[in-house]
Amino acid sequence: MDISEDTFIVNLGIHVRQIREKKGLSQQDLADDCGITQNQVGRIERAEINTTVKTLVRIANALDVEPKELLDFPLK
Repeated sequence: MDISEDTFIVNLGIHVRQIREKKGLSQQDLADDCGITQNQVGRIERAEINTTVKTLVRIANALDVEPKELLDFPLK
């Protein structure tokens, strides 16, 4: 299966936002827990940036999920 990088990043951002909202966290809450800015969280969720694996691990830890769960989403 071929998937474009842009499509993957969009779907990743959607998934991060869904998990964050399910956990009842604001973007600012997540940013504070990750040690990144709220602006960066927003840009990840809107697929405006291609974030690093290091930041994804921080996000997973803050959301109390395994890092692989952030990458386990249906492709749209």
